[in-house]
Amino acid sequence: MTATPTFDTLLDQPEPILALAPMQDVTDLPFWRLMARYGGADVYFTEYFRVHETSRLDKPILASITHNPTGRPAIAQMIGNDIPALVRTVHALQQHPIAAIDLNLGCPAPVVYRKCAGGGLLRDLPLVDCILGALRETITGRFTVKTRIGFDDERTFDALLPIFAKHSLDLVTVHGRTVKQMYRDGVRYDLIAQAVDAMKCPVLANGNVSSASVGLDILRETRARGLMIGRGAVRNPWMFQQIRQMLRGETVVYPTGREVLAYIHDLYDTITHPDFTDTQQVQKMKKYMNFLGAGISDEFLHDIRRVNLKADFFAICESALDHDDTLTLDTIPKAETDAKP
Repeated sequence: MTATPTFDTLLDQPEPILALAPMQDVTDLPFWRLMARYGGADVYFTEYFRVHETSRLDKPILASITHNPTGRPAIAQMIGNDIPALVRTVHALQQHPIAAIDLNLGCPAPVVYRKCAGGGLLRDLPLVDCILGALRETITGRFTVKTRIGFDDERTFDALLPIFAKHSLDLVTVHGRTVKQMYRDGVRYDLIAQAVDAMKCPVLANGNVSSASVGLDILRETRARGLMIGRGAVRNPWMFQQIRQMLRGETVVYPTGREVLAYIHDLYDTITHPDFTDTQQVQKMKKYMNFLGAGISDEFLHDIRRVNLKADFFAICESALDHDDTLTLDTIPKAETDAKP
């Protein structure tokens, strides 16, 4: 593996930065290792560390940092609204090899936003202002934020951007949907472009980066410094390399059915837990297959959601993918998943 580029190097280089989005209970240490084998991102964001009065660093998430297998910078993400606890967590995280600390202002899960954390903080911009000020004073290195454009009204974004600018952030990732919008259609790439114009720091575009060609379209439309990719990377782990190939004007390499089948086997082995029963393992795989199946066919997705045994699971996969035809893995029309990056 080549020398590890620093986060500063990535920020200084002219090429777009490609980041793997943090997806709770999905983008863990084993998944990072798998992504790196398929070309991988330039920078990896951890699942969020839950921060509250009595919280401590989550050991499995911390392992992504201390045992980072990617050869790329790792950014630690926090979620919470308790300022003393967030400050305490910053001090703890800065004892580990992190490239930056990121604050989550976008998680749309009701269990999170109802506690005024993640995307729920976008309903209280004065508190956001206070949190960012306290964290900027505490963080000795790079400080980044991942946000949505508002809680239920995109007009919030006009008030949010000056708050970001006030606190000298080093990078902002903008998911161009509101919290209440979840993952439905209508990503506001124009508002991401507004952030690019308003912010002195680099901005990453996030939201429905469904293929390499779509990613390049988003870069052109937003003029963002790079892309953060979540669901699309789970479905198509070759996407990071495909984007790089397109940017260099090279022939884009798409996987064959058998290569996608091999990826599913790799994914199954990666997330296998020794204490899981056969059925529990298949159920866990379905979370990932909701992403991947959306790039194969409605019939495949329908069938895979109804199996419970490993043998049946792979029988369906082999029936659909045991061939040498190439697949783009672009999302099939009207395919919806339960994805929550």
